Amino acid sequence: MTSSKVGPTVVQIASYNCNLQGDNALPQNLVDWLKPTLSQGNVSSAYDTPDIIAVGFQELLPLHLGFTGLSRSVMDNRNHLILQELQKYAGTPYTSVARSVNVGVALLVYAKDAGVARRIDDVQTSWTGCGPAYLGNKGAVGVRFRVKGDDGFNDEVFTFVCVHLIAHAQYHEKRIQNYKQIARTLLFPAPPSAPQSDHTTMYATSHLFFFGDCNFRLRKEDPKNHEEYVRSRLDSPSGLKELAALDELSRERKNGRVCQGLREGDFTSFRPTYKHTIGSAEQYSKKRTPAWTDRIMFTTYTDSADTPTTSSITPILYTSAPSYISSDHKPVTAILRVPPPGPTSTPQSTPLLAPPPKGLEAATFHNVPRYVGKCLGWIIGWVWYLFAVIGMGRASVGIGNFVVGMGAMAWWNRSSASS
Repeated sequence: MTSSKVGPTVVQIASYNCNLQGDNALPQNLVDWLKPTLSQGNVSSAYDTPDIIAVGFQELLPLHLGFTGLSRSVMDNRNHLILQELQKYAGTPYTSVARSVNVGVALLVYAKDAGVARRIDDVQTSWTGCGPAYLGNKGAVGVRFRVKGDDGFNDEVFTFVCVHLIAHAQYHEKRIQNYKQIARTLLFPAPPSAPQSDHTTMYATSHLFFFGDCNFRLRKEDPKNHEEYVRSRLDSPSGLKELAALDELSRERKNGRVCQGLREGDFTSFRPTYKHTIGSAEQYSKKRTPAWTDRIMFTTYTDSADTPTTSSITPILYTSAPSYISSDHKPVTAILRVPPPGPTSTPQSTPLLAPPPKGLEAATFHNVPRYVGKCLGWIIGWVWYLFAVIGMGRASVGIGNFVVGMGAMAWWNRSSASS
């Protein structure tokens, strides 16, 4: 086989913060979100049908259901709807490769039946929490798999990581710490074909895709008139370019403090994805300063640290879907062309990224914080769920009913004792 017969891999990444809406977060027609690679009616897509599709969610369902682990029905619903829409519009069947969920952060990965799906092996999933006390209300989930190379070409490892970092403008430094914790504790078992048995970080891969609600904001050095400055620049391409210079994530990535080694397409091709007024396609809420909180980043093993703004992965499209109005976020999607695998230099060789930067090495006792957060979340979730049942769907009402009930019981006991 010659290299000319081995083509690039087209990967589509989609991410959406659902604002805790569960089954109500998505319309039944997903074309507006997945339209870059789907045909609509008799109009064909302008882009190649992707070989791999990764769909990430944050705040997928109410927290008490997420903490208790009662997410299966929502995940099943999302999976069925996505596969149904792909079959309807893409014109080719897809296989569900894997899915991973922790509280409200979820990731579903699909591969085209007629191509790459037949060569996928060593599928792994992982999760970690970085909320208070390691709770999973913030954190990451990941999917990793190996794509076997054709004769004479390398196997390659694909890793997809969906994240939700801490919110609010004042927690800038905590977001950076969230990333470090995810990098150190979102670990994958070494695949059966690997020579080593130690757990590996997300960087131990040929291609890395990192996306989700990163929650970084826009920040001026001089905060005077910051809100007015941002809002006055939302409606023109030149204005969006000016706002991009205030983007915290881009600044800290350039300084090597977060998302080390990752690249990104031009996010000024769409307006900031947060915070919108629920029910509106274009209007921003007055409660928060608009920002590009929802992002899609990537890197591959041929990328050089000497050229941190360029990548061998080609961004074909990077956009948002304003028509989704059930959340205060807008979903984002990217189409990426991953270069073909290189010829095999040694038997069973698999090219990998450079080792993670200092401070992002795999944590020694990574399972301790993960399961502390998991157990604490389970307790909180079931207590919360109980109050929600008592309150007919509202935990606050349930707490009030519980307090009133306990007070009535105490009064009855005192009255019985006095008589």
